[in-house]
Amino acid sequence: MEKGTLSVTSSFKNGGEIPKKYTCDGVNINPPLVIGGVSDKAKSLVIIADDPDAPMGTFTHWIAWNIPVTDRIPEGVPKAGAVSKPVRMVQGVNDFGKVGYDGPCPPRGEKHRYFFRVYALDTMLDLEPGADRKELESAMKGHVIQYGEIMGMYGRS
Repeated sequence: MEKGTLSVTSSFKNGGEIPKKYTCDGVNINPPLVIGGVSDKAKSLVIIADDPDAPMGTFTHWIAWNIPVTDRIPEGVPKAGAVSKPVRMVQGVNDFGKVGYDGPCPPRGEKHRYFFRVYALDTMLDLEPGADRKELESAMKGHVIQYGEIMGMYGRS
């Protein structure tokens, strides 16, 4: 597996502040992701976005899979199980209990880290819309050929 070989960038710098627009205090849409260096062996992409600093342990904000190999995930992907536009993907349930992306929403006064991880897989996954992270990670096992991430910070005053 060629871990760390994907480059992932967004409208915020790695380690920088996530714009309010992409949080529960803003429009609550996903930030754009630009993906570089995807292997020609890749058949699909997976996104997992989470907050490892949440009080009850890692909190999942977004899971999406069966994304055709692309170099760009636009902002504002619809919150639906199966999405055809602006990019095709299947989305699962986040830890808010909803399908699709829900942005950073840490307890007031705390700044948390938010990781947007992109995985390149050697297959498409046979997983229904609305699956959870555990099911996604199980289906991905043995199929990840590349990986990259970007981390942003967000705190509420």
